[in-house]
Amino acid sequence: MEVKAGTNVVYTIKSDEKLLSGLSVVRGTEPHNITMTSEMVKQLGSGCHHLTLHASNMVTFLEVSKDLQLREKMLDTMTDVVKTDGTKSPQEVQVLAGALVPLIKTGAELSTSAQEGAALLFANLSSSLLHMDVNASEENQEAMLTTANVIVEGLDNILNYSSNKKISDAILDALNNIQSALLFFKEPDEDPTIIQQTHINVLVRRVSPTSLHTNSINIPNCSCPAFSLPKLPSAILPSEEPVDVRMLSFDKNPFSWKEGGNISGFIGSLSLTTTDGSGIPVENIREDIEILLPRPAGEQVNTSILYLGNFSTTVIDIPSAEATLVLKMMPSKDPLPFKVLLGYNHYPTETNYVAATEMPQQGATQEEKYTWMIQPEDLKGNTGVYYLVVRPIVGPGIKSVNASLSITPITASCKFWNESQLDWSNYGCRVGVNTTHLETQCLCNHLTFFGSSFFVTPNLVDPSRTAELFATFANNPVVVCFVGALFVAYLLVVVWARRKDIQDTAKVKVTVLEDNDPMDEYRYLLSICTGHRIGASTSSQVTVTLLGTEGNSEPHHLTDAKKRVFERGAVDMFLLTTPFSLGDLQGIRLWHNNSGSHPAWYVSNVMVQDLETKQKWHFLCNSWLSIDIEDCSLDKVFPVSTEMDLKGFSNLFFMKTTKDFSDGHLWYSVISRPPSSNFTCVQRVSCCFSLLLCTMLTNIMFYGIPTDPSEQTMDLGAFQFTWQQFMIGVESSLIMFPVNILIVSVFRFTRPRKTSCCLRKNKKINTQGQASTLQTVSSQTATMNTSPSASLDVIIKDITKIAHSLSKTAKSNVPCKQSEFGPGQENDINAILSVVKDFIKQNKATDNTEPKTQPRVADSGAHAAPTEGAIQKKSNKTHYLYRQLCHIDSELSQLGPSSFPDPHSYNQALQQVQSMKSLLEDQLFTSNSVSPNELTSKTVSPSGSTDVDGSQKKRTCCHRGLPWWFVFVGWLLVIATSVIAGYFTMLYGLKFGKERSISWLVSMIISFFQSLLLIQPLKVLCLAIFFALVIKKVDEEDFQNVPFERNDRNIGDCNGQHIIRQHGGLYEPPPPADIEKMRRNMIMERKAFALLREILIYMGFLWMLLLVAHGQRDPNAFYLNTHITQSFCGDIQDSVSATDIFNWANTTLLTNLFGVYPGFITDGNSKLIGNARLRQLRVQKKSCQTAGVMLKVMADCNAPYSWEAEDTGSYEPGWNKQAGDNISTSTSSPWKYQTQAQLRAYPIWGKMVLYRGGGFAVELGPDLQNASSTLEDLFNNKWLDMYTRAIFVEFTVYNANVNLFCVVTLLLETAAVGTFQIQSDVQSIRLYPSAGSLRIFVMTAEIIYLIFILYYMFIQGKLMKQQRWLYFKNKWNLLELTIILLSWSAVAVFTKRTLLGNRDVTYYQNHKDKFASFYETATADSLLQYLIAFLVLLATIKLWHLLRLNPKMNMMTAALHRAWTDIAGLLMILVIMLVAYSIACNLIYGWKLSSYKTFVDALMTVISLQIGIFNYDEVLDNNPLLGGLLVGSCIIFMTFVVLTLLLSVIIGAFNQEQRNHKPSEEDEIVDLLLRKICSLFGIKYKHVKDTQNPPVNGSSDYSRNILNTSTPDVKIF
Repeated sequence: MEVKAGTNVVYTIKSDEKLLSGLSVVRGTEPHNITMTSEMVKQLGSGCHHLTLHASNMVTFLEVSKDLQLREKMLDTMTDVVKTDGTKSPQEVQVLAGALVPLIKTGAELSTSAQEGAALLFANLSSSLLHMDVNASEENQEAMLTTANVIVEGLDNILNYSSNKKISDAILDALNNIQSALLFFKEPDEDPTIIQQTHINVLVRRVSPTSLHTNSINIPNCSCPAFSLPKLPSAILPSEEPVDVRMLSFDKNPFSWKEGGNISGFIGSLSLTTTDGSGIPVENIREDIEILLPRPAGEQVNTSILYLGNFSTTVIDIPSAEATLVLKMMPSKDPLPFKVLLGYNHYPTETNYVAATEMPQQGATQEEKYTWMIQPEDLKGNTGVYYLVVRPIVGPGIKSVNASLSITPITASCKFWNESQLDWSNYGCRVGVNTTHLETQCLCNHLTFFGSSFFVTPNLVDPSRTAELFATFANNPVVVCFVGALFVAYLLVVVWARRKDIQDTAKVKVTVLEDNDPMDEYRYLLSICTGHRIGASTSSQVTVTLLGTEGNSEPHHLTDAKKRVFERGAVDMFLLTTPFSLGDLQGIRLWHNNSGSHPAWYVSNVMVQDLETKQKWHFLCNSWLSIDIEDCSLDKVFPVSTEMDLKGFSNLFFMKTTKDFSDGHLWYSVISRPPSSNFTCVQRVSCCFSLLLCTMLTNIMFYGIPTDPSEQTMDLGAFQFTWQQFMIGVESSLIMFPVNILIVSVFRFTRPRKTSCCLRKNKKINTQGQASTLQTVSSQTATMNTSPSASLDVIIKDITKIAHSLSKTAKSNVPCKQSEFGPGQENDINAILSVVKDFIKQNKATDNTEPKTQPRVADSGAHAAPTEGAIQKKSNKTHYLYRQLCHIDSELSQLGPSSFPDPHSYNQALQQVQSMKSLLEDQLFTSNSVSPNELTSKTVSPSGSTDVDGSQKKRTCCHRGLPWWFVFVGWLLVIATSVIAGYFTMLYGLKFGKERSISWLVSMIISFFQSLLLIQPLKVLCLAIFFALVIKKVDEEDFQNVPFERNDRNIGDCNGQHIIRQHGGLYEPPPPADIEKMRRNMIMERKAFALLREILIYMGFLWMLLLVAHGQRDPNAFYLNTHITQSFCGDIQDSVSATDIFNWANTTLLTNLFGVYPGFITDGNSKLIGNARLRQLRVQKKSCQTAGVMLKVMADCNAPYSWEAEDTGSYEPGWNKQAGDNISTSTSSPWKYQTQAQLRAYPIWGKMVLYRGGGFAVELGPDLQNASSTLEDLFNNKWLDMYTRAIFVEFTVYNANVNLFCVVTLLLETAAVGTFQIQSDVQSIRLYPSAGSLRIFVMTAEIIYLIFILYYMFIQGKLMKQQRWLYFKNKWNLLELTIILLSWSAVAVFTKRTLLGNRDVTYYQNHKDKFASFYETATADSLLQYLIAFLVLLATIKLWHLLRLNPKMNMMTAALHRAWTDIAGLLMILVIMLVAYSIACNLIYGWKLSSYKTFVDALMTVISLQIGIFNYDEVLDNNPLLGGLLVGSCIIFMTFVVLTLLLSVIIGAFNQEQRNHKPSEEDEIVDLLLRKICSLFGIKYKHVKDTQNPPVNGSSDYSRNILNTSTPDVKIF
């Protein structure tokens, strides 16, 4: 019956007052079905009945009420129903209990009162079972058991989450009622009735008193308590009545509401009652009752092995004062006398001990002899650490014993539930000697609830047993060897780390550029960061230019002769000088010359710092300087980044991630640490080593600690953990992390012993005592610059250089080059000096006007700083001009008037220089209030500004971080933690044993790599995202302590050195024409090497394919097939009758099927798999209509075979049709039709038609005698008659010599003309791989072939993504796609064949006396061979595409493409003529010549005629005139006309292509590839065009013309 959805409704179906079925729907939204059990239907009986559907709606409040309130309301309603209506049958109780169970499934959400109500409701329902008047029918017994199961399921749910006394009492009452109800129908000594749920197990049984003590009382296949009763006194048990046994088992404490007792594990209850339910008291009996209580799975077992060659000790922890200590000892030899002493908190002695005994003791077994039990009263209530000492007992003169002793301590206690005191007690119970780590044996003198308390001994190790534990190294070397290997690996890695630190030290410096002008004083610090992308480093020569508001710097070549620059992920720093300040930087220009093996460069970011003003500019580049990546540019200008750019998410995320991985992450930073970090690579490796050993120690300390099954599990969504697991994590962290964080902090924050700033502080230059003037400076400069290379041209170049530097300043009209001066002025020194003097005067006039206007703009504090900066910049510029003029003055003094053409010109130039110096002196001393002493004492270092400016910074620098000697504290902590952790880890490993050590090692390694490779990287990424989204702080790099790498020449020296910039091309970006030429050359090279790589990869792919194809075929298969075919078909004629078939079967077939050796065919080399099978297909009688004229002559007509005419009936021998009831039911009868599913056969193609897989079948075997008898019976009953159309002989053999299965199918078919033609189908397959090295070789080839397929899938996927629908227009792409699809199809078929082969072999092994069909496996193998054959065909065709670079092949392809239209037309004509002649030949000769019997045969014969394979005699003998006319016309029209025209078209197209052929880009690629290969092997290669058309204007122009013949597609690669 179907009911519609309802919200919180209880549905019941009743017949009168009898409850038949029910359903509770809580917030239902789907229709539900109420199903009545078969028992209810039987009780109703047949006929029509009036049934009533009752629906009780529980919704008494708004729809928005919560489900919890609804469930509680439904509980109240059900309670009221039970109280008012009651229950009258077990079925009604089952319905109500079944409705109640889902309501309390998640009862923890219910209130306490609701939980109590549910428990009481179950108690009431179970109580109602005791008051029902039901008979002991089988139906009632089954209904009672089902109802009890439902109630126990509900009680099991309540027990899972309730800990209330009322609920506990209700559960126990309900279980007692259930046991009583189940005992209603029990007979004495029947099998027990058992109900098993997740937490509760119930057993009831009725036994005779005499058999009560014979068997153990337990629940089979359950880890539950077991009870063994002794022979009870007759006064206790009834004399003649049977005894009811009631047993309960709980895996959770039902008395958990009572605190104390420390009960854990299983709880068991056993009670004996009479048949009327009265209890039988069992207490204070003489013999103990044995109770075996299982201990939880996974409990820690701490077994210590002591070697008794000396005093041996071990440590035992006893956590409870009520626990009994059980020591299980196992000696290496028996008997082994020894004495055992136990001491509390100290080692026991002969006079001072807690307990002592001598072993072995009295006992029936060795286990009892060597088990020592120490009762709680002997331990005097002391808990904690006890020390156990074992001393061997030896005779006089014997010093030591060569024996060992394993000791397993177990702490346990046995308690029972005292119902009068409502508490746990151990009165009358004690722990038995057979207690093990798997179960606790309790011996008690009464029956009640029993529980066991166990305490897991922690993983403790005694350091005093070091020698004993290491003596077991030979048996358990796992952990010791692993720790030792870690120490050795650490030493090796430290050597590598030290070398890396030395290399990093060389990288930590600021490179002073060699092309800096010695006279330039303004300093800029460049920090250039190369990206982390693959191929980001460059081998090119990089040049930089700074772009400022007040001018641009000269191009500078960024290089360092002592180290490699611009490596991947590296930060390179350079000191660049300019004559004066460039103002606020607006951009930076970078380019390179695209030289070296890897010229492409990915620049991440650039930072420029003005060392005078400490101002910084950041440039976020994140760009490639390459001719073939992104925008294909070698020269780029990057603007200065704003604060918003720096605080962008992408920049902050990448910056934080890179920094955390390279410096913050302890493990990854070992490889990628910043070279400038004080935390060296050796220190990082040592910290990793210490951290790993500490992790191993904490892991092994808590490894294997069992969890308490009764402990509450905390659920956080998908994560669940217990309080014990949480505490283990906290304790591990407290042990491991503080000391390791301390070590890392010490190493990271300890400053070097002598920092660079401190060294500069110790090298102060005492300039206060110098009293020099500008004249002194001038004289010194003149004295120092005594170079013989001074000349008039040099002086003119120096003055022009000054003019050029002045031209870059704003508001200046000074010419910058000699060519820009007036006519005749480029070599006139006086004219050039006049221009410079004009600039100085103009500058002075500007300075004189500024003080007048300054007060107007200086009133605002916001402009004070820029004004001061402007004055500083003007001072730097004036100072620069003054030093340059001093240099010119010294050169003029050295040169003298004799080198001038006119002495007056010399005097004029000298006066001009002196006057300009005077003007500059006024500006230096007057405008900026600079004294001569300050000017002469201001010494400038390349690393920063003057010493005075940096004094405060140096004081703060030298006091930052921990003192240098703290590094020794860090190393001491590393050594201590490593040694201690490694030592105790080895001790734990030796104590654990080999198997447990291996288990711990595997789990530790897996967790370590999981943390290293997954958890920690995710943590770094999450922190980087938080940093970029929330913090948004840009970290500033500190370059204060970075040393400067000075050049040999002094920056402030003016020794007449002229900066001659070699390789002038470096200081100008490559012109566009050269870039285009380099780009084309690179693209051509890449294409050439891509082609070479493609050819080599494809050769490997084709080689692997051929190996796979060869591995799937066996040459012996042909010989095996030929041998079997000749053996079975050699003696039979082409046309035979049914009688001949029987004769052939009795002679040839049976003789070869059952050879000389039993079970083998022919000569005994091939094993017959199962039996052979004969199968025939028949047609129905009168399956066709006879012509009306011939009805009198031939009344019966039997059609050829077809699926419609096939006979599928069942007959008796002799094809006699009987009544349906008399037909044999045997499915193996040869007279009964069987379907192809029953025969495990499949349709087969014959020469005439497709035959169905069913038929009338009979098996031949298992020996010659039975087979002959079967054939004789078939012959006598005329199994073959006029209605037979096809006969199949099927069998399978296996030849172990060649490891081949051969599936044989012999088909004899007839076209209803009275004769049969034989056809054989023999297929050899290999189902088992061949043994030996060849199989391994083939398997390797198959795996490599699959890797090739995955590679080509990846390549084609990329092409498909790029080209989209254009991809499918390329025929070579379709060929690749076809190869991939066929390859995966072959893999699928190979898998299918393997599965089918395993299936068929399994069938044969299970049914060796039956026919085993391997036909489907053979079909799958044939399909696999076809697929591989087509793969080889298509892969070979692809060689045409790879050989397209051959000029002749390329020309042939182009010729075919040109003539394709004409070729298609001629091919169409050829096909039409072939079809016409084939039809004509079939109609003329098909009835008399076998070569033309079908259209396909005629078509093949006509095609053979064109290639000269033809039998002229059979045609001409039949009809000379007609045959000659037909054959002659076919030869003339097809061979002489159509085929000749086809060849002429192809030859003509080839000649035309040869005349019009133009070299393509692929020809250039081939030429380049050949030149590269020849140069690799030192072979001189000369292009053909070089000999035919030598260049007229030189080879370079010719090469340029070749490169420009076609426009390359840059985006191809």
